[in-house]
Amino acid sequence: MTSPHLGNAADQSLRERAMKVVPGGMYGHEATTLLPASYPQFFSRGEGAYIWDVDGNRYLDFMCAYGPNLLGYNDRRVNDVAVAQLALGDTMTGPSAHFVDLAEALVGMVNHADWAMFCKNGTDATTMAMTTARAQTGKRRVLVAEGAYHGAAPWCTPMPAGIVPEERAFISKYQFNDIASLEAAVAAAGDDLAAIFASPFKHDAFIDQALPDPAYARRARELCDECGAMLIVDDVRAGFRLIRDCSWELVGVRPDMSCWGKSFANGHPISALLGNDRCREGASQIYVTGSFWFAAVPMAAGVETLKILRETDYLENSVRLGTLWREGLDALAAKHGFALRQTGPVQMPQILFDNDPDYRVGFAWGEAMLKRGVYVHPWHNMFFCAAMTEADIQFALTAADEAFAAVKAQLATIEPHPVVLMFLTAMAGAH
Repeated sequence: MTSPHLGNAADQSLRERAMKVVPGGMYGHEATTLLPASYPQFFSRGEGAYIWDVDGNRYLDFMCAYGPNLLGYNDRRVNDVAVAQLALGDTMTGPSAHFVDLAEALVGMVNHADWAMFCKNGTDATTMAMTTARAQTGKRRVLVAEGAYHGAAPWCTPMPAGIVPEERAFISKYQFNDIASLEAAVAAAGDDLAAIFASPFKHDAFIDQALPDPAYARRARELCDECGAMLIVDDVRAGFRLIRDCSWELVGVRPDMSCWGKSFANGHPISALLGNDRCREGASQIYVTGSFWFAAVPMAAGVETLKILRETDYLENSVRLGTLWREGLDALAAKHGFALRQTGPVQMPQILFDNDPDYRVGFAWGEAMLKRGVYVHPWHNMFFCAAMTEADIQFALTAADEAFAAVKAQLATIEPHPVVLMFLTAMAGAH
């Protein structure tokens, strides 16, 4: 059903070279440290729904670059616009007209938004949102959900190395979807509450996903209104994957600010903070900037991407294919005697195995899928892109059928990943 695996000699060579000139050889969320050993670290190209590693192995990619690939890798419509702008100029002394075009397009699509500001990464956008909230309210305390990921700055990184307590002195935690927990955190903040951060849904790594309870979302809005605080939805990961608007429109709640990134320029490097007039003054007071934040190429790509999102059925198609994938996997897992926990929206699936506390079965299944040309993730939510087809899903389901059988045959001899065991132990100690 697939081409023979071509090995990983080129990948291994690059890893060895990188170890000499890059601390740890690789870093950040795209490092394969917590993935099965066979997962490639380096890739050569992407086209549509597929990526090729540096050894020439092709994979149907359910990670979509951890989210930025929304329409398909190397989408010609977007890239033609980007290349045309590159011929004119990219990073210049000031932005191009696309700066205004893109802000208008986003404000026109996102109901709660009256203004937009641009940056490069999700961390930029969430940090700018926090700073804006403090400037607007004159208060310091910020609430975030336990286990939620809002970026890699000292105030929000999940890893403690190099971080001192003072950098999080005014960050407090609450439990996502737990009204009593949120109310207690707000009460503890007293008259010093600047903002409440919320994820579009609970998409923490290593655990089942959970959609927002509308009552929780409404209470978050009410509490912010009562305290004069800003409600911030971090839509960096889920933006435009659930709805052509801020994700919390699905529960009928509009934030004061929302943070965007990853996909709205189909992988070109740009992120954004959108806000309403309630916090416009605070946003106009803060000093935020970056040498490449105003580059014209990703803004041109963003304008074109948003046009495609408005005019095509990319979202509906992702829901259809996601449902086909979820239902097909459930049937195949049951056929081979496995039970899956498939959670989150179907277009952003999380797939975990029952009775697999150290993820050894999930890791083995991921490796088996990889050998058959399908890149799935054993502990992080995945993504669909508009380039995927029903034939791609059938290809992936055929691979899954074979992968379940392969894992079942070796079930008694599978060992847990030692690095994951250390990570899980460390995380348990942190709590």
